[in-house]
Amino acid sequence: MDFLLHHMLCTTAHRFPDKEALVHGHERLKYADVLRSVSGLAQALREIGIKRGDRVGIFLEHSVAQVIAIFGISYAGAVYVPINCLLFPNQLAHIAASCGMRVLITANSKLGSLLLVLPKIPTLEFVVTLSDSEAPSTPLRRFDFDEMTRNAVPRTWVDWGISRDLAAILYTSGSTGKPKGVMLSHANIMAGASIVSAYLEITDDDRILAVLPFSFDAGLNQLTTAFQKGSCLVLMNFVFAQEILQTLSEERITGLAGVPTLWTLLTQPNSGLLKQSFPDLRYITNTGGAMPQSVLSILRRALPSSKIYLMYGLTEAFRSTYLRPEELERRPTSIGKAIPDTEILVLRDDGTRCLPGEVGELVHRGPTVFMGYWNDPALTEKTLQANRVAPAEVGREEKVCYSGDLVMADDEGFFYYVGRRDTMIKSSGFRISPTEVEEILFQSGVVRDAAVVGVPDGMLGQAIKAFVVPQEGRVDPDELLAFCAERLPKYMVPKFIEVIPDLPKTNSGKVDYSELQRREGYESGL
Repeated sequence: MDFLLHHMLCTTAHRFPDKEALVHGHERLKYADVLRSVSGLAQALREIGIKRGDRVGIFLEHSVAQVIAIFGISYAGAVYVPINCLLFPNQLAHIAASCGMRVLITANSKLGSLLLVLPKIPTLEFVVTLSDSEAPSTPLRRFDFDEMTRNAVPRTWVDWGISRDLAAILYTSGSTGKPKGVMLSHANIMAGASIVSAYLEITDDDRILAVLPFSFDAGLNQLTTAFQKGSCLVLMNFVFAQEILQTLSEERITGLAGVPTLWTLLTQPNSGLLKQSFPDLRYITNTGGAMPQSVLSILRRALPSSKIYLMYGLTEAFRSTYLRPEELERRPTSIGKAIPDTEILVLRDDGTRCLPGEVGELVHRGPTVFMGYWNDPALTEKTLQANRVAPAEVGREEKVCYSGDLVMADDEGFFYYVGRRDTMIKSSGFRISPTEVEEILFQSGVVRDAAVVGVPDGMLGQAIKAFVVPQEGRVDPDELLAFCAERLPKYMVPKFIEVIPDLPKTNSGKVDYSELQRREGYESGL
């Protein structure tokens, strides 16, 4: 049986050694090729001293190397930490220092921009780089990625670990303004792959297009479901909608996962979606926020033979619910019912169950519930709590995941998303901490006070709006936006900046975010 992440690759490579596994541009690898490179990298990592449980970062764009790195790190017994390539060097440095990273796998072309922050990572000993450009000098020991993957694999191989061991840390924005590390076990990841591949009915005949980053749990799941079932995974980085549509046709793609911004892009009048047909596209899935109804309508018209799955989830518990395609007509705004092998509870503040139509917190029970936050026991204790409504035979030791999301269920058990308990913003499929954006606004030196909220947006789900109070004199919103754009990933840059004389405050003197959202005509359920 497959217990660890790399086991699924080993099993599939033995079943389908000559089957196409990975496609990226002109690169096409069979499963046997992938396993050979993964095994070589694992052996090389051990040879340089990587031990069981060591954290290894991956700072690469979608590529064959990125996939090999994920499975190679797992095969070496280490923990992989995928880092979104949109992040800035200081954000990467925070993640690397937070998890005690020993090795960073990146490209020579990216290493130059990281040289100033590498000293901020005291645990970092090695960098492994792709030779896509001339290698900059660095005080750290550097190894060549391609040479490591060509490493000879010994005949005797000790496979470390059990399914409850830590496999990955996915960093997602936290309420403190700094990313928090979500710890996932091998069992979590394997369960997620099995569950999703079951309800999407994925087989070795599928060809899945991967456009979401592997630092995002939904993107990572596309990789794991494909390799578990022996499907072909097609990787791509895109700029224009036409590039995706062209790949769908040329690669005979059968499955595509996206976030609302992707679907909005594909349904723009100039995309050409309505002028083409995609007979191979068996299904599409949406996660990372509610899909606008206007966009859903166009997709249903453009893809009449494709099944559309609307899904809801959070990194701490992976997917929680999905809406079956046949329910779209009846309840297009529902997030569906629980995924297989999962129970979704809607609880009041006192821990009792809500009645149909009553709003409460979504609480997730099942095998995908995460292990906790890296080095943050207080936040872990708040999110992972005892199951107070568990059957007597289960006891009170089982931990369930409190999502912070407010939902309600109808009389038939279908769930509907209401809002967030906290101030987190969900935009373009990303969870964004207002505090992190506010910190950059304060760094400009021209604002005395700042508050960031999410406001409804048909394309983004939520758009980021900043309210700022001038330090003195006048603040130019355009100049402030340009300042943010130089220091934040594109998805974290405010869409709007409004200059106001003072921020509303609560009785305790804190910024009243709810009042700011009410001014925008938006209630978030805070």
